Amino acid sequence: MILIIVESPAKARTISQFLSRDYKVLSSFGHIRDLPERKIGIDVKSDFKPTYVILSKAKDKIRELKKYSPGAKDVILATDEDREGEAIAWHLTYALSLPKSKTKRIVFHEITKNAIEEALKNPRQIDQNLVDAQQARRILDRLVGFKLSPFLWWKVMKGLSAGRVQSVAVRLIVEREREIEKFKKEEYWTIIASLLKIKERGAKSKKENSEFQATLIKGGAKTIPKMGIKNKEEADKILKALDGAQYKVSNIEKKEVRKNPYAPFTTSSLQQTSFQKLHFTAKKTMLVAQQLYEGINIKEDSIGLITYMRTDSLNLSEESLKGAQKYIIEKFGKNYAPPSPVKYKTKAKGAQEAHEAIRPTDPFREPDSIKNYLSEEQYKLYNLIWRRFTASQMVPAIIDQTIVDVLAKSYTFRATGSIIKFDGFTKVYEISSEEVILPPLTREEILKLLKLEGNQHFTQPPPRYNDASLVKALESFGIGRPSTYAPIIDTIQQRGYVKKWREDKRFHPTEIGTLVNDVLCKHFSQIVDINFTAKMEENLDKIAEAKTPWVPVIKDFYEPFAQNLREKYKEVSKKELTTEETKEKCPDCGKSLIIRLGRFGKFYACTGYPQCKYTRNVEKSDSEIQPAEGEMTCDKCGASMVLRKSRYGKFWGCSKYPKCRNIIPIDKNKSRNKNNF
Repeated sequence: MILIIVESPAKARTISQFLSRDYKVLSSFGHIRDLPERKIGIDVKSDFKPTYVILSKAKDKIRELKKYSPGAKDVILATDEDREGEAIAWHLTYALSLPKSKTKRIVFHEITKNAIEEALKNPRQIDQNLVDAQQARRILDRLVGFKLSPFLWWKVMKGLSAGRVQSVAVRLIVEREREIEKFKKEEYWTIIASLLKIKERGAKSKKENSEFQATLIKGGAKTIPKMGIKNKEEADKILKALDGAQYKVSNIEKKEVRKNPYAPFTTSSLQQTSFQKLHFTAKKTMLVAQQLYEGINIKEDSIGLITYMRTDSLNLSEESLKGAQKYIIEKFGKNYAPPSPVKYKTKAKGAQEAHEAIRPTDPFREPDSIKNYLSEEQYKLYNLIWRRFTASQMVPAIIDQTIVDVLAKSYTFRATGSIIKFDGFTKVYEISSEEVILPPLTREEILKLLKLEGNQHFTQPPPRYNDASLVKALESFGIGRPSTYAPIIDTIQQRGYVKKWREDKRFHPTEIGTLVNDVLCKHFSQIVDINFTAKMEENLDKIAEAKTPWVPVIKDFYEPFAQNLREKYKEVSKKELTTEETKEKCPDCGKSLIIRLGRFGKFYACTGYPQCKYTRNVEKSDSEIQPAEGEMTCDKCGASMVLRKSRYGKFWGCSKYPKCRNIIPIDKNKSRNKNNF
């Protein structure tokens, strides 16, 4: 018997159906060893040697695996192909005391019969460089968390924590919020002419008359920029000057534009696009993608529908390219398939080129053909992945674009329209565009003015981050890697440092998140420095590529960090971080009130505490928006929080009630109790 160990039962079921009875496929249910939960588990004096323990949840699983591993001819570790999967395989060798002579490692991009058989033909040893890179990341994060979190507890408030990468994400959100607060809107105007092509003699129907709009772009020979008309007075002056003008077509420019297809998905682009098109959070996208990768029961078989979903590569296998080309020709015709497969180059920093892009395992497996076997979410995501991949191997769309300039006195208006001449890849993958079709026009043609108006506009501040734009920012700065984007976003919400508001579905920093960010920026600037964090990711990549050992990387970070931390314990006082002086007096005892920061935000407190326990919330604006239901998670058990209402006002309650009784009041008029101190 040959024992194969994977991470999940779903993956085990899918793989087992491809193999003979000589194989036994079992799952480890994810990680089986980690650093201890309540101890740092790292000996900083002995080259940061980690101490690993068997996770409580994994003890029964280890006992089960030990029943089969001693009698197995070979033990094949088939965990995921990334660093995390390599580390799980490495930990299994220790937890099961596997001899090196009969332990093999295989990897594959997709869970299909051909991929599994090919992987079994090409086993290898565990890649210690990948393991070291994962260990280095884990040790770095543990050192920051276990050393910096107590500082925040002592100097700010109990229950706070800091993360090496998560803190940088919070910084991005806080800085964007401050950009918005400082933003000063500017007024500008546009002049729009609604024009009508005059019906020619002999026209049989009023439908031959066509209306369109043109925007003022020039005054004489001078181009009017977007914000060139500053106010109503300037707009009215132009409108008055155009009174009685004749509108005549002065120029027509037609050109053919080729719109190229998009590249297949990486983890980052999948998370961004699924948020934009399907409104899936990054966490939800990865959860559903994992299901599609590990296998879906279709008829009597479990089938892996997509390739591995944690990747930053745009590479595609030759087999998948040939399959896509064959499908496109059979389904749409030769004119939709390019003469040779389309290959894309990865732009992401530190991309793992050995990986593949996210694609369907079989291009002939159309989404609608298996819709009945998928949940609604699975169907939507598979449909998106299938269409993106298929379209990536199709020819460009050809668009006829027309630009029409209209002269009125000395002013020039412009209208732009387009029509798809050949749909190309858009036959499969729709592109978002507001197509404007102009009527057939000729130079010197006189047009009828229907309406001329000035429209007021104001410049807008930079938008707050949503799931898609935050993932894009993290990737562009080189912060994190494909496997970390979703956990980063989930963690900063669970910690209460950012909230997603109902109206705009965008991230807003909380008061405590802003304070923690400011403390870290002022006193531990290296931790939240974007360039430093990106450089650390590069160092982790170098460890994985055997270009540098892991211990010096940790040492170079830790020694100055530890020294700075010792100094900050002496320098920083809690009072300067958590209290603000006010001129208000306590209505109960007459002593001064101060503003303090508690778990639920800022509140007024009496300086006579504990003799006087007067408190009241700092009033918040009526326009404050609460987090979207389902987007907040319980900080005690991790379940979703739901919006509830009692006689004391609205509050967020854990969805696991009564097993978990955690609540977060949100009624702004509700007084706080002594526990806020």
